[in-house]
Amino acid sequence: MEGAAVSAPLVSERLAKPLFVLTIVTGSFLLFLVQPMVARMALPRLGGAPAVWNSAMVVFQALLLAGYAYAHLVIRVRPRLQAGIHLGLFALAAIWLPIGLLDETLPAGASPAVWAPWFLFASIGPLFFITSAQAPLMQRWYALETRRGEPWALYAASNLGSFAGLLSYPLLVEPLLTLRQQSLLWTAGYALLVLLVGLCALTIPADVVEEKPRTASPPAPLRRVLLWMAVAAVPSGLMLSTTTHLTTDIVAVPMLWVVPLGLYLLSFVIAFADRRRLADGITRVAPIVLLIGGGFAFTEGAAQPLFNATIGLLVLLVTAVALHTCLYRLRPAPDRLTGFYLAMSAGGMMGGIFCAIVAPLIYDWAYEHPILMLAAALLLAQRPLFGWAASIPKALGWGLLVVAFALSYAGDMRIADWIDRHWAAIFSVAIALLALLFVGRRILFALAFLALMLSFGGWQKLYQSEQGLRTRSYFGIYTVTTRRLPPARILTHGTTLHGVQSLLPGEALVPTSYYARGSGVGNALASAPVLYGPNARIGVVGLGAGTLTCYALPGQDWRVFEIDPAMVRIARTRFSFLSRCAPQARIVLGDARLSLARAAPHSLDILALDAFSSDAVPMHLLTREALAVYRRALAPNGLLLVHISNRYLNLAPVLAAAAQRDRWAAAGLSYAPSIEGFAHNLSISIWIAMAPDPAALRRLEDASGPDRAKWEPLRPRPGFEGWTDDHASILPVLESWRSWVPR
Repeated sequence: MEGAAVSAPLVSERLAKPLFVLTIVTGSFLLFLVQPMVARMALPRLGGAPAVWNSAMVVFQALLLAGYAYAHLVIRVRPRLQAGIHLGLFALAAIWLPIGLLDETLPAGASPAVWAPWFLFASIGPLFFITSAQAPLMQRWYALETRRGEPWALYAASNLGSFAGLLSYPLLVEPLLTLRQQSLLWTAGYALLVLLVGLCALTIPADVVEEKPRTASPPAPLRRVLLWMAVAAVPSGLMLSTTTHLTTDIVAVPMLWVVPLGLYLLSFVIAFADRRRLADGITRVAPIVLLIGGGFAFTEGAAQPLFNATIGLLVLLVTAVALHTCLYRLRPAPDRLTGFYLAMSAGGMMGGIFCAIVAPLIYDWAYEHPILMLAAALLLAQRPLFGWAASIPKALGWGLLVVAFALSYAGDMRIADWIDRHWAAIFSVAIALLALLFVGRRILFALAFLALMLSFGGWQKLYQSEQGLRTRSYFGIYTVTTRRLPPARILTHGTTLHGVQSLLPGEALVPTSYYARGSGVGNALASAPVLYGPNARIGVVGLGAGTLTCYALPGQDWRVFEIDPAMVRIARTRFSFLSRCAPQARIVLGDARLSLARAAPHSLDILALDAFSSDAVPMHLLTREALAVYRRALAPNGLLLVHISNRYLNLAPVLAAAAQRDRWAAAGLSYAPSIEGFAHNLSISIWIAMAPDPAALRRLEDASGPDRAKWEPLRPRPGFEGWTDDHASILPVLESWRSWVPR
């Protein structure tokens, strides 16, 4: 009778399902709202490289695994005790409210790959842990009343809530609320979740509230558990590898990492829905979609970024739906669901660890992406597309595979003069048709799929790795190549140019690309002796190939702030700008904003900010607080030069708003080289000059000589207030930077 007092009389059974759905959706919404929120909070501490997000995802997956393990263990005690333990842990985790980050910064010399996960875990670990347990635990409580039916649809609702939480952050929460307000909003949501969990506890049937739970179905064999883990690992890893692939090699749009994670969550909604038609249909066409996407696994898609990004995301969604549908078909009885979710979570974390930790250590390029696509080809449920294809003799099948790999190598490496681009495309189409014949025969299909991927740039990537042309670090993938016409050595980060050194006689030390003498930074650095005398103090944020150091003159004091030690090694060993032009320059390793905050006040006359993360300037380097750091480091008559050339963001309004608010004088110079200049490795660029003292900007304009008319005043955008550490969104500046160029 005691149990009856806490069940049906307080919460009507007809409200049970809506209540459980609301609770699960709320918990999942909070869980995936906090992920981009914490990543945004961590931006000033960790930077914005794709690897930072991947590290954060590993922490989230580890905490999710811990939450699922806790749910799996706590269901072994009486339901009344389960509720008491769960609500007690909610109260304990509330010590970490309001949600935020510890007051810590990356120590000098510490590895971000190690420090970042610890930092995130210590900051939000308990809150994320207890919130992550909602989905499996609430489903188990729901299933205690057998008349309610199977709880699997609640898992689809859980992922729908996750999807909504993830998308609401960049579209609504970040643009409208400061970080402080976001933290308070999440805290209010946490309080609502505790209330809902308490109400769910009141729906536990009176006849089981004091009973020790018993399982009626047999446990899954080890082989089945390992299969659950393997099938779950591939889409989880593919989600992260797609993020790296898109943001590094296709289109470096900030916030793009939200899309793969959102599609990954959406795949659960489709795969675990009660209505099976959509999931089954997607599973049927998954091998064909995978073949289409395989042609782009190794390609660098800067020429057609939207098309290639769309294909990559489509492959992720379809593959994830197909593999998660496989998990749905392999699901156990409801009384074993927590173990099932625990195995899925463990597999998901394994996929995340492979992409975020293992792959950057053992590969010099994002090879984890095609590897995971190949694993998907092996695991996908397949049925032959053509009945007669199943009767192809095995020996003939292997013989055709040999032909496929020969065509793949010939088409990609162009080993014969007659193999031009058109013949290479014909070879790839032939391989794809062969792979279609092998659908339903996993090994043959997977190997034909591998040949297809290699035919589109795969062999070239392997050749570059063998020749040592690439370097991979926590902050990116860098490639050094040699171009024939005009002859030059080129440094790229993903698809973004980061430096060019001419190989023409007598031009090796001439500043090139964005740093030409006619560019904004070229004008300022060449004028340094006139502006600040022979002992000018110059600071550069972002080393790249070291091109800017060739403006250094005897007597000047040069400091270069660079976050990535790998970039320093490249500049010193693969290019000669630094070693020949400014061997005395001091290299300051670490985040530039933190390093400049520790620098002596007024210790620089010119500071050039050229800190690209692939194609995007890290947001935390352009906030009001960051500009205050630069102002402190600059002399009262100093100059700040900011490089804003960008394919996807118009950063001029950010700096214009800061200039208006904090009384900087600001002007921009848009530089476009002549046809002859392009032949000498010069590039279009836009540089913004900012000065605490307007007279310093006027002196720069005068010293620029005939080009001074090119300096245009910055005009603030009405209604746009710029960025601060507490409030910043890229949505207002997502447009082509060319729209700013004065006409």
